[in-house]
Amino acid sequence: MFLVLPMCILESRERDVSKAITEKITGKVYLIVFCSSMVILLSMGVRQSFGLFQTPISEAFGIGIVAFSLSLALQNLIWGIAQPIVGALADKFGSGRVIAVAGAFQSLGLVWLAYADQVWELHASAGILIGITGAGTTWAVLMSVIARNVPVSRRSFFFGIASGTGTGGQILLAPFNQYTINTYGWQEALLILAVMLLLTIPLAYILRGKNLDGAKQHAETLLQALDRARKHSGYLFLAAGFFVCGFHVMFIMAHLPTYLQNQNMPDWLPGTAISVIGITNLLGTILAGYLGDKYSKKYLLSTIYFLRSIVITAFILFPISSTSVLVFCFCIGFLWLATVPLTNALVGQIFGIRYLATLSGIVFCSHQMGAFTSVWMGGYLFDSLGSYDLVWQIAIALGILAALLHLPINESATLPASATATAAVK
Repeated sequence: MFLVLPMCILESRERDVSKAITEKITGKVYLIVFCSSMVILLSMGVRQSFGLFQTPISEAFGIGIVAFSLSLALQNLIWGIAQPIVGALADKFGSGRVIAVAGAFQSLGLVWLAYADQVWELHASAGILIGITGAGTTWAVLMSVIARNVPVSRRSFFFGIASGTGTGGQILLAPFNQYTINTYGWQEALLILAVMLLLTIPLAYILRGKNLDGAKQHAETLLQALDRARKHSGYLFLAAGFFVCGFHVMFIMAHLPTYLQNQNMPDWLPGTAISVIGITNLLGTILAGYLGDKYSKKYLLSTIYFLRSIVITAFILFPISSTSVLVFCFCIGFLWLATVPLTNALVGQIFGIRYLATLSGIVFCSHQMGAFTSVWMGGYLFDSLGSYDLVWQIAIALGILAALLHLPINESATLPASATATAAVK
């Protein structure tokens, strides 16, 4: 599915065969990956369904869509800002506690939203509370759980499975929520979602524990780990690349339906287009995780970002039609969240997993900054210029830039300051 660069093959990591044989995949590993995937599916399913509630909630409050759109924009921004903080809490107190508390309060946020009768409550519930708590039930924390339970040689692959399963919320829960809204009303649909989210609490018990990578041999504080990451140019490049990922994904998710309507496409096409992205993303993300265990992750990431620019360029150059839209969504879907398992796995590969939730959380914060920027910029430029042409061009340029930024990353593992000092003494 991906065109792997020749350099990726040439610099493929050598496999330690004897070690790989001993790294057996136990039933516990599959259970951990399954439970982690279910938590991500439920949490992401809620997030990916909020667009369905926008019109009925706005009509119920007698307001335009701007107010609830602001709630969703706040949710995405706060989700990113809270991610490193919640990740640090998981690293310190254990993932189980964080997942359980986050799941409970995320459910409470849905209940609050269902009974809200003031506009500020929309912002406080859907925007702030769900934004913060969602950080404890998605990528950074759950990838950290998987990292400490699966063999290192299969880490990227299992990251891909969990990341891809998050799309299940888009494929499965979105149609289910549309059914409950149409059948019972938006308030009851939110309450049903709230009950479903409570399943994260028993799942959290299975996912409990802390990351102890190298902790006994080389004690390192969180501040020392952050300083080590800050001085590593590759970490900064990964964060910059993830900004571009968020820019691409959220611009397409938020503005593609409007773009298609502006191009006088059929009414059925926007929903179908998003569904196609969801289905191919599931396949593409798992494939990216599989390739990440065999080839250089930085070259795979560079290839993905470059291919995104190629796909977007072809989309805006060719005459638009229903066929061209579906082909675009089919192709971009394979590249959609393919960066997630590779980026998280590369952070763990370079810095270890002791503070993976925190370090990945910071990188994810950059992702959400890109998401917020593209959603806001897309609306602003469309209102100003009457088209999305400039935003598409910016997306192409950013994709090429991200592809270049990943090339110089040093993928070698780094050691904590204490370990480096010990080695120097010896």
